[in-house]
Amino acid sequence: MAFDATSLAQLIRTKQISPQELINTTYDEINQLNSQLNAVIHRRDEKVRKDAEHISNGPFAGVPTLLKILGQSLKGEPSTASSKLLKDSIATQTDNFVQTLQDSGLLILGQTNAPEFGFKNITDPKLYGPTHNPWNPDYSAGGSSGGAASAVASDMVSIAAASDGGGSIRIPASFSGLIGLKPTRGRVPVGPTGWRGWQGASINFALTRSIRDTATLLDQLQTVQPAAPFQTPLITPGFPNQLTQPVSRTLKVAYSMESPVGTPVSDDAKLAVKQAVEFLESQGIAVEESAPKTDGIALMKAYYIMNGGETAAMFDGINQALGRETTMDDMELTTWTIYQAGKLISAVDYSHSLDLWDQSSYIADQFYDHYDLLLTPTTAFTAPKIDQELMSDTTLEKMRHVTDFDKQERLDLVWEFFEQSLALSPFTQQANLTGQPALSLPTYVSENGLPLGIQFTARKGNEAQLLQIGKLFEDEQKLQFLHPTEQI
Repeated sequence: MAFDATSLAQLIRTKQISPQELINTTYDEINQLNSQLNAVIHRRDEKVRKDAEHISNGPFAGVPTLLKILGQSLKGEPSTASSKLLKDSIATQTDNFVQTLQDSGLLILGQTNAPEFGFKNITDPKLYGPTHNPWNPDYSAGGSSGGAASAVASDMVSIAAASDGGGSIRIPASFSGLIGLKPTRGRVPVGPTGWRGWQGASINFALTRSIRDTATLLDQLQTVQPAAPFQTPLITPGFPNQLTQPVSRTLKVAYSMESPVGTPVSDDAKLAVKQAVEFLESQGIAVEESAPKTDGIALMKAYYIMNGGETAAMFDGINQALGRETTMDDMELTTWTIYQAGKLISAVDYSHSLDLWDQSSYIADQFYDHYDLLLTPTTAFTAPKIDQELMSDTTLEKMRHVTDFDKQERLDLVWEFFEQSLALSPFTQQANLTGQPALSLPTYVSENGLPLGIQFTARKGNEAQLLQIGKLFEDEQKLQFLHPTEQI
């Protein structure tokens, strides 16, 4: 029986276990499981024991956690982004997000696996190798926060830091049977560098095993930073207080089982939504089939333009630091192709893509004039096998020769090599582009023994309603974890 982070903090406060004992127990779990799962790729054994001597007095005081190796900087620790090019890179400062985690009392044991630069919805970097799913190690835990998901689902830790630029919290939450919240753009602390994070599409948070952990952590992290380009008003009273409010029976929930990019959706994903609809109706909540009238394909193409432009800018900085031009041999083929596509993107292309994001955000916001929440599958299918080929040999050969192509051919190639991956998880990206909060809940287990999540999306700033609906499912024992969660 697994404890959530709130329960572990309570055990520490009541001196039923010490932080040092909990660190030792957690490392024992990692020692036992990690050789099979490959979730943890760096440890801080001695440093975290010293940290435990001076714990911040927050709600998670003394509870162990793990950082994602990508985009979460702790001074003196690796900052590789799972890239062989940066394999020796060490963080020179602690970022605001990680500092706030420490201020909440969390003790950082190490770092979890992620795909190179977070470009995939599975975790298989050449630098560290693939991360396996605790439900069945023959399958992927998802990505890009796959290491975090595997660590929490296997109960190495009760909570793990993660990030989400296109579903990278929610996809592994669906594939690994966890709670995954992507907060509203601007809700959690960033900086002092990287304020824009894929133009606001990417946001840090965590993977959890209980709604109260999710609410408490969000309450600790929410902030208004004057220097930040994206601002979201503080929620008062805080998010744990919001959980004391029952879900309104006047709530109106829209639902859709149609992929926003026109790809197939599995019977499992449809059944997961249908079961959720039946549950909501049994609770007296109005449910109606509907979805925002956005152009999902155009939005994804705009997303890839942003991604290419940001990748080209990133490598411009890396090239300057190295004093040379990086080559295909310096990175994985996916990264190389995105980089080469980005090098030909114009300022006009980039501006038009962001304009489409804003138009779609307005359409989405109008949708919430009529509905409180939108329910969809989180992913269209359960997790793929570790060795499942998501690109054809023909596509891979094109990627090796991407520099022979013009701008549109390169962009078309990015669409082509992501096509099979996108078909697995077409429901998550829109919330990143519109800035809305979205929550994946582990309500369904398929006949193949793998979980699949449902996703609720809300209006910007309305995480409280997501947490309340999550608690309703939790209270009625509709959430399913590999290891049942014990709360005290």
